[in-house]
Amino acid sequence: MTPFVKNTLSATLDQFASISKVEGMADFKESLLKVFESDLDFLSKTAQLDETFDDYPKLESLREIIFDLLLVNFFSSDVEKLEEDYLDSEEWESIEEQTIDKGTELLNVLLYLRECKADKIEPSLSDFLKEFLLIEDDEFQDEVLIYEAVIANQDLVDAEVEQIGTVAKALPDDDEFKELFYPVMAFFNEMNPTEAQLKAFTENSENPEFDAAVYALLVEFNKAK
Repeated sequence: MTPFVKNTLSATLDQFASISKVEGMADFKESLLKVFESDLDFLSKTAQLDETFDDYPKLESLREIIFDLLLVNFFSSDVEKLEEDYLDSEEWESIEEQTIDKGTELLNVLLYLRECKADKIEPSLSDFLKEFLLIEDDEFQDEVLIYEAVIANQDLVDAEVEQIGTVAKALPDDDEFKELFYPVMAFFNEMNPTEAQLKAFTENSENPEFDAAVYALLVEFNKAK
């Protein structure tokens, strides 16, 4: 398990716990760390991750974003122990098919931030959409549909968090990015929030414990060296 993934996981869970006041977070965190740090194959880790969440139903809302982080950890750490072309193998293709319904679009943001670190460039919403998701390329129009609300509201990167919250609340329930819209847009708006900014962010959230956890995840992940 890479240190930056461990720090990100801790920040995410701590932020969720600070708002939800849920009991048992210390034991839950310990269980998750064992999953992340184990030498099991990815599918076995995924099964253990699900078993851990099954034991803590009050933390269910975090299941899929933690899976995203587990996948990033695999790309950053576990895959180095495998053959060089493992991600092009039939075995990995089978794993992708078996986990295709797991995780969220947050994975794309995390992979983008990781790419920014590697290339030593400053993340931005415009760069994420145009250079990473390639929304202007005719071959990637599926991404346009998923990120339609983000594309239409790019100006929010310069807005107050209250305005971001207002737009987020107005999104239709069937919008594919609705759950992540508020924390992701807030992150690209302010990547190093102050305590006052975090307070305003939480106050303008419809789902403060989840939104704050996602925001904390992105902020901490982006600090990785």
